Amino acid sequence: MMELPATPSFRLTGKRALVVGASSGIGLACATALAEAGADVTLAARRVEALTDLAGAFAARGWASSVLPLDLADVTSVQGALAAAEPFDVVLNAAGLARHGPALDTTPEDFDAAMGINLRGAYFLFQSAARRLIDRGKPGSLISISSQMGHVGGQDRAVYCASKHGVEGMTKAMAIEWGPHQIRVNTICPTFILTDLTRPTFDDPAKRAWIESKIKLGRVGKVEDIMGAAVYLASDASAMVTGSAMMIDGGWTAD
Repeated sequence: MMELPATPSFRLTGKRALVVGASSGIGLACATALAEAGADVTLAARRVEALTDLAGAFAARGWASSVLPLDLADVTSVQGALAAAEPFDVVLNAAGLARHGPALDTTPEDFDAAMGINLRGAYFLFQSAARRLIDRGKPGSLISISSQMGHVGGQDRAVYCASKHGVEGMTKAMAIEWGPHQIRVNTICPTFILTDLTRPTFDDPAKRAWIESKIKLGRVGKVEDIMGAAVYLASDASAMVTGSAMMIDGGWTAD
């Protein structure tokens, strides 16, 4: 009888996952996907009330979760929180900040705010998570919600693009350094996704027309479009994937 290969499991049963930015939008969707796949999910963000509501919804489904108040801009508190916790098998960072506008109008305050969350905060979150895994000799998967704008430019998005290009660079370098420890580091790069935060952009007919003209599939993204990628990169199904960017951009960057 011919022996056939077995598909690696997409299940996350027994895994501890930390989702930062879990209170809304893509972060909430990714937390839901990981919990549905069997992970025990720690829900982290600044908005504790929203996290508590989400944890209640998870409990109603029979999913395990806990709430961790966390401000990614406060590196010292992030380092302390992760040092005090058991190592997380999966860390998914969906926290982000956008300060869009013409490059000529960028202020140092706008620059520092975006970089403080999108790049500096992300960097030290992963450093803290990897340190705990290495100390315990455990493998892990670290996932950033980056952006298609980490691979292209965009009008009125110089600061945002700079921060996301930085995330892509740190991902490759961390993947090289931590690969010998079996810690994988990857990004998910969505196109424009319809959320409460982005709704004003989509409500502008000219902006929506421009977005839809760039997306080859002819529609805007939904948070559900990201959920499968999160489970894949968190699971053993992606055991040989590191230092990579998963484009979920409807073909935007194919040009």
